[in-house]
Amino acid sequence: MNSITIYTRPDCEYCTAAKALLKRKGVRVHEISVAGTHGSTVALWQRDVHRTVPQIYIGAYHVGGFDDLQALDDSGRLDTLLDREAVL
Repeated sequence: MNSITIYTRPDCEYCTAAKALLKRKGVRVHEISVAGTHGSTVALWQRDVHRTVPQIYIGAYHVGGFDDLQALDDSGRLDTLLDREAVL
């Protein structure tokens, strides 16, 4: 299974909400904190043009932030995306 990666900061309520939503889905998340870590911040910027957190990836698919994740879940497409990644 491709990993689910989420770039976060400890003081970010949207990061906390995104991690909670993914935890409720029962998926394992690889969390990378960009707080005070220049290398992690550079890695995020090399992967994506967005400078805000959270930034969520399911496999190679860039979900976006928490609002995007919530919209996927509300539409039922998040479960489909997670199921697809589980069989890859």
